[in-house]
Amino acid sequence: MTRRHVLPIIVLGGSVLAAAGCGETGVRPTGTMQAADTADQVLYGVSHYITGDGIRRSLVKADTAYFYDATQTAELINITVTFYDDNGKETSTLTAREGTYRWQTGSMEARGNVVVVSPDGERLETSVLRYDEPTHSITTDQRFTYRTPDEYLEGNGFRSDPDFLNVVTDQPRGGERGVIDLPGQAEP
Repeated sequence: MTRRHVLPIIVLGGSVLAAAGCGETGVRPTGTMQAADTADQVLYGVSHYITGDGIRRSLVKADTAYFYDATQTAELINITVTFYDDNGKETSTLTAREGTYRWQTGSMEARGNVVVVSPDGERLETSVLRYDEPTHSITTDQRFTYRTPDEYLEGNGFRSDPDFLNVVTDQPRGGERGVIDLPGQAEP
């Protein structure tokens, strides 16, 4: 063997030994996982009517909507929801930075600068507002303010029907509208 052939054989042999010495001693993964936040669909400039029994109930608009089939939810960014009564008349409009819509139950949560206004001047402001379709209730456990042309109320949370006829407020402050039920208060 000539000197010319010895050098490549030594280099090749050294490479094989080095590769063999770099064996893994740790546990090998058995599978890969995908990112949990990967949406099944992404829509931009969304506008969608929600109906019930053939009656238009609301119009949902969002800059962006991320749909997740596994959880049957949609994450909405920069949302506006207009609500209607049984006659198709607008009852209120909600705006928020983001929200979650659960299409199986029809429930929704709005988050970030949540504002609800009605055509007659009522205004509700909070950081989180939830609508639970099965119980037909609107709730928040965050500070809120409620204003009308004649009234003002604030508190640390509330539960109400969608028409705000029966409102239970946690730690209310400000004026009152009708009777306010306080938690733990016995009825006369």
